[in-house]
Amino acid sequence: MEESKPQEDITEGALVRPMLAIAWPLVVFQLLNVAYNVTDTIWLGHYSADAVGALSIAWPLIFLFISIAGGFNSAGAILVAQYTGADSEGSAGKVTGNQLTFVVGMAAILGVAGFFLSDQLLALLPSGAATTERIIPMANDYMEVFYLGLPFLFTFFVFSTVMRGYGDTKTPMYVMAGSVGLNVIIDPILIFGFADNPLFAPPGLDAIGATLAGLTTFSGLGIEGAAIATVSTRGLGAVVGIALLFFGGYGPDVRPTHLWPDIDVIRKLVDLGLPTTAEQSAAALGMITMTAMVSMFSPAVVAAYGLTNRIGTIVFLPSMGLGRATNTMVGQNLGAGKPDRAERATWLASKVAVGVLLVAAVVAFVFPEPIVGVFLGTGTEEAAITLAFAATYLQVRAVEFGFMGLFQVILGAFRGAGNTRIAMVLAIVALWLGRVPLVYLLAVNPGILGEFGIWIGFAAGDIIGGIVAALWFTRGTWKEAVIDETSGAGEEGTTPTPE
Repeated sequence: MEESKPQEDITEGALVRPMLAIAWPLVVFQLLNVAYNVTDTIWLGHYSADAVGALSIAWPLIFLFISIAGGFNSAGAILVAQYTGADSEGSAGKVTGNQLTFVVGMAAILGVAGFFLSDQLLALLPSGAATTERIIPMANDYMEVFYLGLPFLFTFFVFSTVMRGYGDTKTPMYVMAGSVGLNVIIDPILIFGFADNPLFAPPGLDAIGATLAGLTTFSGLGIEGAAIATVSTRGLGAVVGIALLFFGGYGPDVRPTHLWPDIDVIRKLVDLGLPTTAEQSAAALGMITMTAMVSMFSPAVVAAYGLTNRIGTIVFLPSMGLGRATNTMVGQNLGAGKPDRAERATWLASKVAVGVLLVAAVVAFVFPEPIVGVFLGTGTEEAAITLAFAATYLQVRAVEFGFMGLFQVILGAFRGAGNTRIAMVLAIVALWLGRVPLVYLLAVNPGILGEFGIWIGFAAGDIIGGIVAALWFTRGTWKEAVIDETSGAGEEGTTPTPE
């Protein structure tokens, strides 16, 4: 079957069109990705505030396992982008097959380990008595299911990162949209069952809910049902994505024979991927440390922390999309020997990201309570307290929005260039020299600001990261590809090996 082609010419012509053509599907893709968690947050918020707090506890530990293998997906995207820019389809295909074998095998091992260690990991978190009694068991139920789904999650990540490096961001977006749509439907059913399902609360739908409840005794699985819905729909998306990649003519020329491990390719994936894995693992450990500190406060503070962080993830979608588009733009242009064009693309994306997030910052600062209220049930004293904490947190975080946009784009540029070690250092500086120590000093010990210190410290770390990243980027030490510059010159059908 004829191969697909990248959706835009990234290495020639104007920059704005290919940048936006790559970025907008990535923004939508990330929005859909976040929609999994937001769907859980909304429905579990109606289930109980404690369930939202359980997600706040569970996700940093889950992300730690995801980050261990996640760096190698980033490495695959870098190599595919640079080989595509150098017109070497064979090398890009071989990278794709080896990436799938290596990453999915690792995810399977990590998933089994996570399942059996889930309760022990949660026991390591210091927390108040109320959090331990009410929230920790719910977090464990969610985590155990999610760990077993890691191979499905990472299979889809391989598909999406390879396509991004290739320059086709629309196809993963369409597959993700179908997966999320299915999740939105089955998530509330698995959480609530039918009888007390808020999905059927509006007039006209209540009769449907009553009829379905009469046909089955299924009463829902609570937070465990949310995890099952996410894992099962992710798995379906993974199957579709890999079928398109291997048999549908999408992406680079990858064949089943490319699944056989090639030591040179895996060595390159490890060399580029380990710094990103270390970066993401440091971020996950930072999230765990932050969660441990936040867990010392009341359940309402824990819920507000997790809720507002999810809102922040949505707000940062434009910068995340532009950062990943910059990754592709820089990677392909360096592969084509055009470092100046790669630099211009980075500054263009930075200006757009900062501008969009400054507008979002104004909206978040002026209307925090209506925004937060979308994600919470109403009518209880605990929900009102959580709303107040979350609204204040959102206003404080609004100050960092522009800096975070700049930070995401610059990190994307470094990764696209293959300078994953620099990206790692920058991320660690923002987190471990900024956010974590500031939160500890302001909120815990001596804790002069109480829970307000959590919000201040969190925002300050990202401001520091954005400033340091921009200054480092101006040094220009990143303008060199990491692939063999002659790899695109081989005969048709050959597969040059990465350095």
